[in-house]
Amino acid sequence: MPEPVQQWWARRQFSRGTAVPYEVGAFRTGWAAYPELIRQYHPELNHGVALSQVPLAADVLLCWECAVGHRFAATPTEQRERPGRVRRRSAWCPECSALARPQPVVLGEARAIPARPRMPAPAVCTKTPDLPKGTAFLSACAPKPASAAEAKLRAALTERLVFTGEVNAIKVTRPFFRHTEVWPDILLPELRIAIEYDTVGRHGLEHVGKREETDRRKDRAVRSAGWEVVRVRTGKLEPLGPHDLQTSSVGARGVALLIDRLRDIRGALMVDAYLR
Repeated sequence: MPEPVQQWWARRQFSRGTAVPYEVGAFRTGWAAYPELIRQYHPELNHGVALSQVPLAADVLLCWECAVGHRFAATPTEQRERPGRVRRRSAWCPECSALARPQPVVLGEARAIPARPRMPAPAVCTKTPDLPKGTAFLSACAPKPASAAEAKLRAALTERLVFTGEVNAIKVTRPFFRHTEVWPDILLPELRIAIEYDTVGRHGLEHVGKREETDRRKDRAVRSAGWEVVRVRTGKLEPLGPHDLQTSSVGARGVALLIDRLRDIRGALMVDAYLR
């Protein structure tokens, strides 16, 4: 059961036999992927314990304050999993999230509201062509690229590698969000490697918390189709897979490291055959 931070800290002091169980900065690398939580956390509200002294999975209630001024208690795990599918900064605060939800309007006398009938499961999209598993194709359902950095990475790879650039989806057998196809950021069909470009986004909501599990599920779908995945993880995002690449930005050095990672997966002989 979660315990208050002061009680948790005292227990750690006793069990470790020291006044400072965790040094400041001990868990800075893990928390760096959550810039919005760093902004919400105030040591003075948590008896002087810095966020970088708290393990990410610690069962302790911490005090947080959102940008609006709402203060609330939550464990590190509750906060890291809070964003969900909502793409707004207020998703990190339970009070802001509640205020953002539309409230039911009741007119006249109060009366019992009948239970809403259970809706059938959403049907799988029928626009996906009937192709063998693992086939790369041009999808009519794939979203348009919205990241300038992703476009920059694609252009840099095009300058270095020869690959089919007119495809944006991989056929899979099990539905992934109502589609039997997945849409990686960049596809290299000749090498059967998908490349994802990950950042936390402007509000620190992307590729963290529950969305990290979506990324893992997507990677499993791609690998089940006979492809491999390389995620270019920027900022402080930790690798999710064995071939992921951590880099501060997309540049000449980053592209060179990415091509080396492709060689690790498919072998230098095969990858170099597609070099320009």
